[in-house]
Amino acid sequence: MTGLDQVAWPTAPIRTERLVLRESQARDREAFVELFASPEVGTYVGGSRPRAELERSAPEVPGRGPGFFVIELDGAMIGMITFDPRAPGRRGHVRPGGGETELGCMFLPHAWGRGYAAEACGAALDWFAGALPGEPVVLCTQSANDRAVRLAAKLGFAEVERFEEFGAEQWFGVRTPPA
Repeated sequence: MTGLDQVAWPTAPIRTERLVLRESQARDREAFVELFASPEVGTYVGGSRPRAELERSAPEVPGRGPGFFVIELDGAMIGMITFDPRAPGRRGHVRPGGGETELGCMFLPHAWGRGYAAEACGAALDWFAGALPGEPVVLCTQSANDRAVRLAAKLGFAEVERFEEFGAEQWFGVRTPPA
């Protein structure tokens, strides 16, 4: 296990050239609803959810907790990054017993194609490498999601395997920082 839940989460936002990675706030709720209701965003993550359902069920401050960053541009949420333990029962592991941390990210469609994902994920991965030196990070996405596979390569993830899950071929990779 990585012990991510025992890592001190950044007390101040992480700043990049254009972005801020920070904790979720109540003002982000509408952007969360938009993110999860978007058919474009849902294409490779099991589909979008009905907006009315999200409006009813989303907490006042969605996504708050260790392993979760809101990505902000010019004061507005444009996406999110998550670090979560990869479920032991799922395919795709680099350790015999599992326990790896998995990187996930989602962006609102208007933020696509501008390099924000590489910038934000790179900063989050740098933070992770400093917090848990030598720990691998894994990433899994549908092989058909060309943008995500290119982003993974740009971030230093190496393909480990491909397998069928959720009715689609999955690309699974690992990023192991130097020890």
